[in-house]
Amino acid sequence: MSVLQVPADANVAKGISLTLAAILVFGVQDVMVKIMVNDYPFTQVVMVRFWGVGVFILAWLWREGTLRTALKSKKPLLQITRGTLLVTDIWCFSAALTFLPLADTQAIFMLFPIVTTMLAIPLLGEQVGLIRWVAIVVGFIGTMIVIRPGFQEFNMGVIFQLGAVFSFAGYTIVTRMLASHDRTSTSMAYMALVGIVLSTAVGITTFENFGPKGWLMIGGIIITANIAHTLFTMSLREAPASILQPFNFMMLPVAIVFSFIAFGDLIDGISLIGALITVGAGLTVWWRERKKKIRTGASIRGEIR
Repeated sequence: MSVLQVPADANVAKGISLTLAAILVFGVQDVMVKIMVNDYPFTQVVMVRFWGVGVFILAWLWREGTLRTALKSKKPLLQITRGTLLVTDIWCFSAALTFLPLADTQAIFMLFPIVTTMLAIPLLGEQVGLIRWVAIVVGFIGTMIVIRPGFQEFNMGVIFQLGAVFSFAGYTIVTRMLASHDRTSTSMAYMALVGIVLSTAVGITTFENFGPKGWLMIGGIIITANIAHTLFTMSLREAPASILQPFNFMMLPVAIVFSFIAFGDLIDGISLIGALITVGAGLTVWWRERKKKIRTGASIRGEIR
């Protein structure tokens, strides 16, 4: 098989279907998280979530007989940094949900591929051409339209969500750094352990009894998180990440629909226009990056390691 050859169309279609299914499940999870953080400390919700997902990952690695090997990292400090950035991302996202409607948080989060490209310049030494620089600027303009600083009441949720954007972008950059050093199983094991330790260190200080309904909701969050991550993993076995990436922007319409169904919240027209501008800029960045990989002979399938 040529390095530029992609999987059969049937496999690509299956990969896209699995990605869209994962996005729908994540949408359900976000609704439950918003319900919980409105009633309980977000740090506590994040802690229990990491315990549920982390224990599942570690148990799976142990069952596969690869846990001991997975804990041997060539870049342990970088792995810890990656795990810390992910915890920070989920902390910030959960905190933002206590202030903002679900659709608005996702509208701001659409900025993350733009920020990732921007950070890749100094951290990964990537060269960015004029088109991608224009896309970066346009993406920030789109986000400013969503936020509209100075034109509406200051909302702390915006700061938290921008923190989530930059944290997840940093997490993505570090993941790229580790791709040539550690196995995927190693990154999963460190993510689980760092997530459990950090989230517990903070979450235990604000712990409140959930009650029967709360624990039922937490169980739903853990189950949907594990299902969604499994679906995403399965999708990457069927199709290259470069093909699946644009479909991640479906998180925005899913959030808009779920936000209205669950909470009666509707994103306003101006914010929607800003979000669509940001999505368009993000798709432009993705298209240029993929075109560059193909032009330089880079293996598309190499992205899923």
